[in-house]
Amino acid sequence: MPPEVVFLNGSFVPYEQAVVPVEDRGFLFADAIYEVIRCYGGRFFRLNDHLERLEQSAAALEIPLPYDRARWTAVLEELIQRNGVRDGSVYVQVSRGVSPRSHTWPGGLQPTVVAIARSGGAPAPEAVRQGVKAITVPDNRWGLCWVKTTGLLPNVLAKQQAARAGAYEALFVRDGLLTEGTSSNVFVVLDGVLYTHPLANILPGVTRTVVLEVAREAGIPVREQAIPVRWLERASEVVLSGTNSEVLAVVEVDGRPVGDGRPGPVFARLRQGYLARVAAETGAPVDAGTEAGTGTGA
Repeated sequence: MPPEVVFLNGSFVPYEQAVVPVEDRGFLFADAIYEVIRCYGGRFFRLNDHLERLEQSAAALEIPLPYDRARWTAVLEELIQRNGVRDGSVYVQVSRGVSPRSHTWPGGLQPTVVAIARSGGAPAPEAVRQGVKAITVPDNRWGLCWVKTTGLLPNVLAKQQAARAGAYEALFVRDGLLTEGTSSNVFVVLDGVLYTHPLANILPGVTRTVVLEVAREAGIPVREQAIPVRWLERASEVVLSGTNSEVLAVVEVDGRPVGDGRPGPVFARLRQGYLARVAAETGAPVDAGTEAGTGTGA
């Protein structure tokens, strides 16, 4: 079922009436940015971090955001209340605005703002317990991957390729190095160390930050450095993080098992730590049905 109410350019309107002009630059050029923000128990998780990233993306593309953080917070809280969303997510999109089609844009455009709230979105319990499959694909995206734009066609094609292969995620590989997933950041556990690509031309994931906080608090050695894709053959664990993926174990890549083919102990500690952060920061109880499995890894 679609949401009952959408926020569009300053107003809450019925979903069926939420329309955007055909010459909106987000539609014509993907000249737009977005965020996806999770809520648990009717409270947002790391909302300020998402709004900070939205501001950074807007600044990179020279899109003037129409609201400050206090206004964004009020809008998004009212949106989930109007739609009765307690456990779900909000999608926020800001385009440069509407003007006659031209690669250059005139001054004084009014950005188009859309926000949609939906219940659900958490990973399936079996995906948490059993882990998920992934494939590797060439990273053919544009260079500014840290800007969260709606120009996601390479991600969409790679994700569809993964789905056709019966996999959950596609992992991008650039010049022999593992970068990130189509909608997630990726971690590799090798010889007891948790590796992840540094913040250079990858998305600065909010959940990635939480995972690193949890790992360091738990005493898990962390290294932010480039990861040769060949390391996947020797890795004891591979872990994904994302707003809707939360924290998931990858148990197979390109048809080869990771470790012993089960979610491992580092994943279990990271996911449990993530859920503890959610509970502490939102007051939402941890759903025991989606807790990490007890696999021992390799």
